Amino acid sequence: MTPLRTSLLFAAALLVAGCDQLGIESAQLIAGRREADGKAIGGACRHAGRALEDCFVLNRKADKAAVFAGWREMNDYMRENKIDAVTPQLVPPTEMAGKGARAEPGEAPAADAKPAARGS
Repeated sequence: MTPLRTSLLFAAALLVAGCDQLGIESAQLIAGRREADGKAIGGACRHAGRALEDCFVLNRKADKAAVFAGWREMNDYMRENKIDAVTPQLVPPTEMAGKGARAEPGEAPAADAKPAARGS
């Protein structure tokens, strides 16, 4: 090989190796992040006491296999350690809409808003 070809080949190899530093993500990195996000969503849904189907409906863009894996892992963990599901403390937006006020996430509901009775 000529010295010019060798140096061009070396420069191309350096550029390809530096893609991570440029912020270009590989397909494996993106897939790993999607799977981790799906598992976190599934685990959070199970910890909140949500049904798996509700979790799928609320998180349509999440990978269903990863959501299921996270839900199942959290279910096993909660059974082994005898952990109860945590009930949500926020008032659903549908209840707030009837009162004419909109609460931001984490904001306390209006004083005249009454929590809806939940059936067993």
